[in-house]
Amino acid sequence: MTRFSNDTAELVPRTEHDGPELRFDLPGLAIGVAEYDEGPTGCTVFHFPDGAAVETDVRGGSPGTIGAFEFVDAICLAGGSLLGLEAATGVAAELLAARDYRIGWLEMPDVAGAIIFDFGRRDNAVYPDKDLGRAALRAARPGRFPLGPRGAGRSATVGKTFEFGQGEPSGQGGAFRQLGPTKLAVFTVVNAVGAIVDRDGTVVRGHRHPDSGARHALVEELERRLAAGEPTRPVAGNTTLTVVVTNQRLDRRVLQQLARQVHASMARAIHPFHAFFDGDVLYAVTTGEVENETLDSVTA
Repeated sequence: MTRFSNDTAELVPRTEHDGPELRFDLPGLAIGVAEYDEGPTGCTVFHFPDGAAVETDVRGGSPGTIGAFEFVDAICLAGGSLLGLEAATGVAAELLAARDYRIGWLEMPDVAGAIIFDFGRRDNAVYPDKDLGRAALRAARPGRFPLGPRGAGRSATVGKTFEFGQGEPSGQGGAFRQLGPTKLAVFTVVNAVGAIVDRDGTVVRGHRHPDSGARHALVEELERRLAAGEPTRPVAGNTTLTVVVTNQRLDRRVLQQLARQVHASMARAIHPFHAFFDGDVLYAVTTGEVENETLDSVTA
């Protein structure tokens, strides 16, 4: 029997969503989300109409990316594993159309993209394709970011380090802060092999035993399993994707270090992080609109 897929179904992108969302004020950035309910799967597009400088920090052992640029017009995060990279080409195609199909060397759309493996909880081959990427870009709006199981995080899960099934549903999250003229936003799609912990180190999502419902901290459960001779085989196919955007003007070295610092700090909330079975990627982006001499790369 042929598996249900993009080739066997008439898929219609959905770009309007109910539910919680992050409101933010960051000129120079518009975000679009599109999904195929039949997956369910989706993509999340970050559009920079005036372009933006970017540095990329890759730390997971199994990343899937497209486009290695120092300057981008858009970033596309998607489900669908490597197949989902097609969504980024759709974003590029839509930008090309918006530019009246100009094909000069310096007029080519620069679109970077990264993917998560989100087939674990579903038995079909539907993935974010070129049409979905185009739909997400057309739907991009400033100041709004849907939270939870939306966009690239539609079928994301967390907490799969131990043999507790396919983990728990997660999704995408974000935060925004302003310090004087400097604005900073962080957006992440969490599909980690690790569990999510709070500031006290308590597991709040993932590593949940399907029978007892108990959540298991990484170190304690690992030590117990090793002592008992039980397996510790994580489920393959995981990734956390993050986009950090600021309007603060940063030179390339500082932007690169910002990417490293933020990516490293996320290990406080995801246990374990940057595992071999993860494809963790972080994009640090600046629109370069303001200078704030009261901040530096360490204290900011």
